[in-house]
Amino acid sequence: MDEYFNQMNKIIKEKMTSSRIRFMLQDVLDLRKNIWVPRRGDQGPKTIDQIHKEAELEEHQEQIKVHQQLLSKKESPGSHTPGGGPNSQPQDDGCGNTVPISKDRPIDTNRLYKIIKSGGMDLNNLVLAPGGKAGCKGVWRSWEKGCSGGTEAKPASSERPATSTLNHFSALQQTSSLLSSSDTDHRDRDHFDRSGHVDGREGSPITKRSFSRESQERGGRSEESAPTPPPSLPKPSLSEEEMEKKSKAIIDEYLHITDLKEALQCVAELNSASMLYVFVRQGLESTLERSTTVREHLGLLLHQLVKVGTLPTEQYYKGLQEILEVTEDMAIDIPYMWLYLAELITPMLHEGGIPMGQLFREISKPLVPLGKAGVLLAQILQLLCKGMTPKKVGDLWIEAGLNWNDFLPEDKDVNKFVTEQKVEFTTGEELGPKEVVKKQLLSGEELSKQLDRLLQDKADNKHIMDWVEANLDEEQAASNHFVRSLMASVCGIAIICEHPYKAIAEQIMVRAELLQKYLNDEEKELQALYALQAMMVHMEEPANLLCMFFDTLYDEDIIKEEAFYKWETSKDPAEQTGRGVVLKSVTAFFTWLREPEEESDKE
Repeated sequence: MDEYFNQMNKIIKEKMTSSRIRFMLQDVLDLRKNIWVPRRGDQGPKTIDQIHKEAELEEHQEQIKVHQQLLSKKESPGSHTPGGGPNSQPQDDGCGNTVPISKDRPIDTNRLYKIIKSGGMDLNNLVLAPGGKAGCKGVWRSWEKGCSGGTEAKPASSERPATSTLNHFSALQQTSSLLSSSDTDHRDRDHFDRSGHVDGREGSPITKRSFSRESQERGGRSEESAPTPPPSLPKPSLSEEEMEKKSKAIIDEYLHITDLKEALQCVAELNSASMLYVFVRQGLESTLERSTTVREHLGLLLHQLVKVGTLPTEQYYKGLQEILEVTEDMAIDIPYMWLYLAELITPMLHEGGIPMGQLFREISKPLVPLGKAGVLLAQILQLLCKGMTPKKVGDLWIEAGLNWNDFLPEDKDVNKFVTEQKVEFTTGEELGPKEVVKKQLLSGEELSKQLDRLLQDKADNKHIMDWVEANLDEEQAASNHFVRSLMASVCGIAIICEHPYKAIAEQIMVRAELLQKYLNDEEKELQALYALQAMMVHMEEPANLLCMFFDTLYDEDIIKEEAFYKWETSKDPAEQTGRGVVLKSVTAFFTWLREPEEESDKE
């Protein structure tokens, strides 16, 4: 083995001319002999103490480097050296100021004579030398004046350029100037305090406003004489083009997410009440040829804007009339235009909107000359009948004092028009047995869909009751199927789909009147509880959600105590799916419900 290594070493020395290859092969041989030592030691993670020591060492090295640079500049040609020499200059022992004096520069003695003769010397500010004997005051004045000696600095336009020499105290020049200006500011502030110019009172606390005014007063007499800036002008109203862009963005967002509250806030933040007719016009134009649902949603938004007072009725009329004035041309391209306009306008007749008489008279003004006012009004009345009974719609027509003769051309037969448009209820005549509209029987899915739509659109309780009366007969309205659908829709809207699920009690409280109307006996209340049970099973029994519903329904007197006990002990085989888990989730509610009875029994 030794002979092998010797031969390898000989080959390396003779054949390998590259030092890199030679060293690599040498490392291989050392590894085989177990004598290889790494060039760099094994560096593990550093400790906190090592990091601090390295930081101190780097800082010390930086200080030495700066000190060496200062010394090298000080020892450069033309400066004073400790050993003396032809270029040596006097050095001040007091504060380290070194004033270079060139021997080649002649001294004009006439200038000294002029200074003495004119009395221009300021003995109070003259500092002959900042030596140690001058005391702290002398040193301070030397630092305040800088390294120029003791005299004032000459301006840049002087005949003799100013000279400066770097020394150990150069870094203090800026600090000195700052201290000097601060001292001046303190003297100025004391002056203003004594004169009563700061905030108009002596000893008054310095607030942001008073400090700002004080800073302006310290600016000097020139700033005092400057004219005050004009007051900020109110924000200019949006131009029509800007209003169209913002309106389009708000309407598109609302129709996409159908967040009515957010849309109302966005319109209010436009802060341009005089330009809201542009919003109305933009909304009508952008939705006229879209789906029925989109048009109804926009009509609901306009109704809510009028209801809360954000949209003045004059602005609504102005924006609507701009569309109505061109309906004759639009009807060529949009065959069902009058129905589409009616879907946009009808929500305005809901509670809190515009009364029927006022609305019909205003929107008919541009249409009467065209002979189309009656067509639009008839479409609106027919849509109203989907939300309330024809008799109620007829009563609203009569109470508003409306007459078809005011809206139809003179040569138009009113009776024929009323019959053709199926609005006989506006004449005040009672419908005969053959004329009673047969109400369509809605399926469970369709019924739930309609109720959800009304609740999501935040229709008031009266509107929902009118819809039930107009679309459901008495048998349907009294059925268990309707009660279950109503309870599921009301409670479904109140659920916040977060983790964990939560119920908004206020959503149920505002529907208390609606629920009490249709849950009018114990059997209806029991069916409502069965509907909630089925909802919880479908949602996989979320914790505490049913208990929240029970608390609110009991507190608002929507469901009586007896109905709760009957539901708890029910053995109906059709209602046993998931019942065990649901019952366990409301144990706390029934424990609380029995506590008053136990206390009364003890008394």
